[in-house]
Amino acid sequence: MRIAVIGGGPGGLYFSYLWKKRHPEAQVDLFEQNPAGATWGFGVVFSEQALEFLRADDPDTVDAITPRMESWTNITLNLRGESVEIDGVGFSSIGRLELLTILQTRAASVGVALRFDRQIASVDQLTGYDLIVAADGLNSLVRRSFESDFGASLSVSQNKFAWYGTTKRFATLSQTFVETGLGTFNAHHYRYSPDMSTFLVECDPATWAAYGFADKTVDESKAVCEQVFATALDGHALISNKSVWRNFPWIWNERWWSGNRVLIGDALHSAHFSIGSGTRLAIEDAIALAKALEAEADIPAALARYQSERQPIVKKLVTAARTSADWYEKFPEHMKLGLMEFAYSYITRSGRVDDIRLRAMAPRFMARYEASRPSSAGRSEA
Repeated sequence: MRIAVIGGGPGGLYFSYLWKKRHPEAQVDLFEQNPAGATWGFGVVFSEQALEFLRADDPDTVDAITPRMESWTNITLNLRGESVEIDGVGFSSIGRLELLTILQTRAASVGVALRFDRQIASVDQLTGYDLIVAADGLNSLVRRSFESDFGASLSVSQNKFAWYGTTKRFATLSQTFVETGLGTFNAHHYRYSPDMSTFLVECDPATWAAYGFADKTVDESKAVCEQVFATALDGHALISNKSVWRNFPWIWNERWWSGNRVLIGDALHSAHFSIGSGTRLAIEDAIALAKALEAEADIPAALARYQSERQPIVKKLVTAARTSADWYEKFPEHMKLGLMEFAYSYITRSGRVDDIRLRAMAPRFMARYEASRPSSAGRSEA
């Protein structure tokens, strides 16, 4: 089988590696428009469950990645100079470039032809391939070229965000909420290496307009964010890497394949950064696609199987991500709550966590939360 993979992000690299490793006779060509050492953004996170899923399918790759990861078991929320930790929420993180480098090395080691600095301007360039895997991200050429075939839809969230890094090392995945004279901000921050952290700044449209960010340069915006989060940054600067203000794009496709073309990762669906599942979903898509191709005798049947088995799982996560994003669209209102009520609202925002689950996974937080309430009976578990 001849396979062309467009896009050298985690999903494209992992599918290429997985298929070539299991099928050495296959020809797998990966096309990436950027150089091998280029990327945007900073760190990416994996939940404990995501790593367990990957380990079950490919323990060798997990063993290659985990020594380079930072890990923690709590989430810290900072509001009005107070902090609260939510225990029992395990995550690990790694630099995006470091993850890509590991996956590039593994793909090359099994014979994948990695073609960097190769932009595919038209799908017509890929004649002669049995399968075209579109792992080319939010602005996918393949999806845009066949939008009606895929049933593609695109919308954006209202809030603005900019993705920075910093040399400030944070103990856990943290959220810092700040109110200023002109509006409200939130920062999602976590360490991803011994000396670097991701620092993603978010604000509502009214705040973005009040600060005049539309007319500010990248450096001017960065300076404002450093001032707003001076306490959290503790003297450290923010670092920019294409850190422009943007709205989160919601991508969904009703049909995941058309002809011999199939979508995975952000080309197929997007999940809000507040649940940290984008990289996980891309890699799990790659695993699901490989399994479907192995299970069926021909490509159309395999692609149909990929969608039918994987789509319900993804839809559940994307629904949770949308619910989480809705909470963030109203975070200035949530900030008016007391610290413990705010934390409870935050941790239950996606609808996947109720009191019973919270008592099991975060007993220290729940004990503090329930002690803070006027009635010791706590919330209904219904």
